[in-house]
Amino acid sequence: MDNTPSFTQLAKYCNKDMSGLAEFRLAVLGDCSTQHLVVALKGIAFTQGISLNVFDADYNQILPQVIDRNSELYKFQPDALLIYMCSEKLFETWCVTPCEERIRFADITYARIKEYWSLITSYGSASILQFTFVENEDSVSGNYACKRPDSFIYQLRKLNMLLMDGSSQNSSVYLIDLCGIQSRVGRENMFDAKLYYSAKIPISLSVLPLVAANVIDVIRAFRGKTTKCVILDLDDTLWGGTIGDDGLSGIQIGELGLGHAFSEFQMWLKELKKRGILLAVCSKNEDSVAKTPFIKLDDMVLRLEDFTVFIANWEDKASNIQCIQKMLNIGMDSIVFIDDNPFERELVRSLIPQIIVPDLPEDPADFLPYLKRLNLFETASFSEEDTKRTDLYRTEAIREALRSQYTSFDEYLQSLEMIALAAPFDDLHIPRIAQLTQRSNQFNLRTVRYTEREIFTIANDPNRITLYFTLKDKLADHGLISVVIMDKREDNSLFLDTWLMSCRVLKRGMEEFIVNKIIETGRGLGFNSIIGEYIQTSKNAMVSGVYEKLGFIRVGESTFVADVLSFANNKTYIKEHGHEPR
Repeated sequence: MDNTPSFTQLAKYCNKDMSGLAEFRLAVLGDCSTQHLVVALKGIAFTQGISLNVFDADYNQILPQVIDRNSELYKFQPDALLIYMCSEKLFETWCVTPCEERIRFADITYARIKEYWSLITSYGSASILQFTFVENEDSVSGNYACKRPDSFIYQLRKLNMLLMDGSSQNSSVYLIDLCGIQSRVGRENMFDAKLYYSAKIPISLSVLPLVAANVIDVIRAFRGKTTKCVILDLDDTLWGGTIGDDGLSGIQIGELGLGHAFSEFQMWLKELKKRGILLAVCSKNEDSVAKTPFIKLDDMVLRLEDFTVFIANWEDKASNIQCIQKMLNIGMDSIVFIDDNPFERELVRSLIPQIIVPDLPEDPADFLPYLKRLNLFETASFSEEDTKRTDLYRTEAIREALRSQYTSFDEYLQSLEMIALAAPFDDLHIPRIAQLTQRSNQFNLRTVRYTEREIFTIANDPNRITLYFTLKDKLADHGLISVVIMDKREDNSLFLDTWLMSCRVLKRGMEEFIVNKIIETGRGLGFNSIIGEYIQTSKNAMVSGVYEKLGFIRVGESTFVADVLSFANNKTYIKEHGHEPR
């Protein structure tokens, strides 16, 4: 990242008072020296509001720490574990490997790494962060090494592919693409030979902050810090020139000249949209003029239907952005605003300090490379629902227009013909369930984050009762929108460990439907009461009174109880369709 602090600055941050910051426990294991990496990790974490508590294992102690159930590693009980096996040490192993075995070198090494993963997941619940291997060419066969399966570079690249395939099938493992970072900064910047040979530190001090930033980006994604929306200017941002002055024939877009840079930028934005990032427009322009290129120009990659919200007027952009944020009902800190104009960027940044506002380079050809380097769209999960997000939000606008046609809100709700499904967690929905625990902030009573592996464990725990909820109506299928996890207690009560819900289905009776289902589930299994807890965060004030509103009785400062036998169901127009919960 261009504005990443230097290693010296990060070392100073490590001495700052971190009381009051959210703690994250990270174990670091390496076959090389990791002390400087830990310093960079702690410093970057501090800049992101995280107090990083680190267990840094001794040099080259991966296997002893991983294999011993009573090791310091497992006693530390980390939230995540970072494994750094460097290419330089790998090459040393390669050099003593018999020639006849070198064609299997990647498979053998990967099998060893998989064994580490297996031991770690069998002894604890920590997520695993694994560095990929940087390409360290031995130059023995030159370019011909690409044709030799028994060459080091061939096996190294194969090993990285095996890691990618393996991690895609293991919900506990997340790769940190060290190889990708080296391809960006260059081997000559990544590797300091003198530093490695004297101190066994494989990453130069100038690049360590960038590596640490990538690790912390993933940790932030674990904690629900993700980008959900990109708000875009139009003139000289999505195309070259000014549509109001230059007209359709005068703006730059397409394969010719500088227009190619804008087309590539739009292609990238379209891929973000496919991944579930919402796109919105905020432009100082006449609405009809601003929309014309998306309708009439064949060279435009993005179309009007790719945008969830489109605002083009002459109001100030900060006000329009606040309007977009309210319409989408997402946090300002999950929005990126992209505008070529430094004045507009500074205005928005000063009036909305939570929003992310990258300082675009002056040359449009540099827009995309610069934004890619910032890594603003890190995620720890992906599900099928992500691909439908734009359509769901656009349908919401249609629903709001429909709402105005009815004389009462109840009449409107009845007209939607809503059907909900309630079912226990299953393997198919685990990625989406984990994703919701990581991303939901506003309607989230306790804001507990879970990984896919932890959700799998919970789903198979006989002491837990799980429910996920889906909702559809006559306009759209909203997919999986709510998660409930209940713990069985010895006093014959159920404790609501987790209750969260997507904000896009608020105020439709879904909250009432879910509570009714929770009570019905408890009653059917013979429990006497349901206990709820509200843990306040900076973002979930909207649910501070939800338990009392829905029929629970306050019995403590943040504790609420519902008597299963005497509970009166809440009114809702949502009909149920689905399985019986276990």
